[in-house]
Amino acid sequence: MREIKWKTLLICFVIVYGIAFAGSLFTDANSSWYESVKPAITPPNYVFPIVWNILFFLIALALYYSWTDKKSKKLKSKIATVFGINLSLNFLWGILFFKMQNPIISFFELIILWISIIILISTTSKINRHYSYLLIPYLLWVSFAGILNYLIAVS
Repeated sequence: MREIKWKTLLICFVIVYGIAFAGSLFTDANSSWYESVKPAITPPNYVFPIVWNILFFLIALALYYSWTDKKSKKLKSKIATVFGINLSLNFLWGILFFKMQNPIISFFELIILWISIIILISTTSKINRHYSYLLIPYLLWVSFAGILNYLIAVS
């Protein structure tokens, strides 16, 4: 068992949850607009913060493990880049969808977000495939969100 680098772990959680919090400022699942457009298959609103908190926890762990692994020395720049791009896209989606109320543009942005998750999984698996497993729920949830976003965009 390897030693936990507490400062690095804390930094990873602060980065991930900081961006998540900033994005949540633009997300209003209780708005009249969203209530009027959400598809019938949409889970209850209380499900979303629970799921996203679990996903952000897993993303932070994947970032921490990838960053601190002995094999990651040559990949630090790539790790920072792919996680940074992904988290930026995650943040941007909430603005496009909820703040701008533009499900078409947000759907295309979500496709790019989805691709960035594939790249995250690929990058982390090069270090240790177990780290990439932490990101699979994120991919699945964003895939489901893509279905919901698509249904709203075409309605």
